[in-house]
Parts: sequence; structure tokens; C-alpha cells
Amino acid sequence: MKNQYARLRAACYSSNISMSVVGNLPPILFLTFRNLYGISFSLLGMLVLINFFTQLIIDLIFSFFSHKFNIPLTVKIMPVLAVVGLVLYALAPVLFPASVYLGLVIGTVIFSAASGLAEVLISPVIAAIPADDPDREMSKLHSIYAWGVVIVAIFATVFLLIFKSESWQYLTLITALIPLTSAILFAGTKIPEMQTPEKTSGAVNFLKNKTVWLCMLAIFLGGAAECTMAQWASGYLEASFGINKALGDICGVAMFGAALGVGRSLYSKIGKHASRALLLGAIGASVCYLLAALSPFAIIGLIGCAFTGFCVSMLWPGSLIIAADRFPTGGVLIYALMASGGDLGASFGPQLVGIITDFAIENVQILELAARLGLSGEQIGMKIGLLIGSLFPIFAIPVYAYFRKKDKLKEKTQ
Repeated sequence: MKNQYARLRAACYSSNISMSVVGNLPPILFLTFRNLYGISFSLLGMLVLINFFTQLIIDLIFSFFSHKFNIPLTVKIMPVLAVVGLVLYALAPVLFPASVYLGLVIGTVIFSAASGLAEVLISPVIAAIPADDPDREMSKLHSIYAWGVVIVAIFATVFLLIFKSESWQYLTLITALIPLTSAILFAGTKIPEMQTPEKTSGAVNFLKNKTVWLCMLAIFLGGAAECTMAQWASGYLEASFGINKALGDICGVAMFGAALGVGRSLYSKIGKHASRALLLGAIGASVCYLLAALSPFAIIGLIGCAFTGFCVSMLWPGSLIIAADRFPTGGVLIYALMASGGDLGASFGPQLVGIITDFAIENVQILELAARLGLSGEQIGMKIGLLIGSLFPIFAIPVYAYFRKKDKLKEKTQ
């Protein structure tokens, strides 16, 4: 039975690595785009919003209309879209020499759509494969994403150091080989049957359940806690402690991703009681955020940023496990709804921190406080922004505590 699904599992794992490429390669290239093509920071930030907004649209479409799709065919098309998007992204200066940004936008929309499909469909595919411990299989799947982040960050940073930023197109084309591998693996597999609502009204009725909304809140806060630090760690270390970009990418992005991977890998091996992992993770992440934001020492800030990855490692997959346990017949629908909640948190959290940071940098009273503390405007702005980011794991604590309480009661009655 295990050998029967080995190729399908490999296809799902490589698809999650493709998601780490889509989510983490573009930000690493942003300064390159600014230097080579004069693209403003605002437009570069817009690419991040386009990425998450596209994924959110896919999530919502599948939340209400998943019954309209041929799910096995959609799964197999998904990595092909990722390849097309990455290739168009790489060829933007060739295909759109007068407007490179337009080419980047088109490529972003296409590979973000593929990432959105992967987010909605890969988890239910893994859940549909017979397993002795489905929760650990889900954690293993998401640990693959985290290790993908590490690989992408280190490989991209070293590649650009050796071959210089002008070679970014070759880097992007190389990463397109990952979803191409997924497409080849999926082509020779049979996708298990997955449940979908018979009609749109079924999805609407599903949303009337208050527990569904609580599960979506859980993954919203978890997604925000994870992605805020993931996207700001490198910039925070560089701006607040003077760490150079290459080291910041490796220490910030790669170390965060490694800690994320360790946490998920450990749960996949020895973990149980997802609600307990969620609660302890939120408490730990709150402490790490505060350490990173308030410490005047670079090493403490670095440890805080990196160890946050370990603490938030189960907040996203753990929320999926909680939802799947409570709605075992939810099929694709529950995963699509959870993906929409997670993506909303993943886009809202980093964006809020950016807005707060810009506000702080331009506020006269805050700049006066920075001068008294011996900090620059950018340093205090980033610290205040990260403090705001700590609210996501802090607010998550009572939500996860509620699920833990319910699970304890259930365990006593069994």
C-alpha cells in the first residue's frame, strides 16, 4: 500500500517545495529588480500583495465552487502553471523590454495561482492517502515546505553572490525545474477521490457553523505570526543591527526556515495532540517576538527571529489538523476555507507591520524618542513594527487554549 502511493507522495512533497520557491524567491530578487530596472519599493511591495491576493482568490473559488472542478485533473495541471509562471517571470525583460514590471506581474499571477491550487489541494491529497498516523503525515508535508525555504534562501543567495544579480533569470529558470519535476511525477499517478460539496449552497451552509470560523481564526493568526517574521526577519536584522543583506538572508530567512522545518519534522516523528502544540507554540512565539523586538543585542535579536520559526512551526499545519479532526467529511472545502484564512493572515500581518513601521519613521514624537534612546528612525520603526507583529501569537493564545480545553474533555470521555 505504501509503495502504491510513494510516487504521489513525492509529487506532493515537490509541490510544497515549489510553493516555497514562489513565496520566497521573489523577495530575495527585489533589490536586484530595483537596481537593474528602477522599479520602486511600492511596486515591488505590490508584487507581494498580488501573490497573496491571487492565492486568496483561488482559495475562495474552491471554497464555493470546488464541485465544478475536475479535482484530479486540476492537481496535475497545477505544477504546469507554476512552470509557465516562473518561465514568464524569468523572461520578463525579453518579452516586455519596455515594461519589465508588467512581465513580472503576469508571471506572479500565474505562479501564484499554481501556489494557491497547491495550498488548497495538496493537503487533502495527503489526507486521502491511507496512513497509520494522518496527523504526522500532514506535519511531514508542511515540514517539506519549511526545508524548501531553507534551500531556496541559501541557494539563491549563494548563486547571486557567485554569478551576480544580472544572472537572476538563470536562477529563476533553475528553480522552475522543481515544479517541472512535480508535473512529471503527477503525470504517472492516480489521484485519490476527495469529497466536495454537491452544490454551492452546501458550502454556504457549512459557513454557518461557528467552529468553522474559529478554525479559520486559528489559522489566520497562525499564518500572520509565521509569515510576518518570515518576511521581515532579514530586513529587521539588516536595519536594526547592521547585518549585511547576504548574511541577513541566510541568518534571517534560512535560519527561520530551518527552525520551522525542525519543529514540523519533530512533530511528524514524535508529535501528538495538535492543540497542545498550537498553544505552546503561540506562547513561545510571543516570547520570541518580544525578545527580537526589544533586545539591544544583535545575537539576542537573531536568536529571537530564528527560534520564532520553531515556535510557529505547527501553527499552520496544526490548525489544519484541528479543522480536519472536527470536520472529517469536509474534504476539499474545509482545506480551501482554511487556506483562505491562512493566506489572509499571511498577507495582512506583514503588510500591517510595514504600515506601522512607515508611520513610526515619519512620526516626530517617535523620532524624538529614538534620538533619546540612541536609535535611528528606521531602527525604532522596525522595532515598533515587530512589536505589533507580536500581537498575532499573543491573540492566538486564548483561541488555541479553547481548542486544547475541548480536546482535553474529549480525551477524558474516551
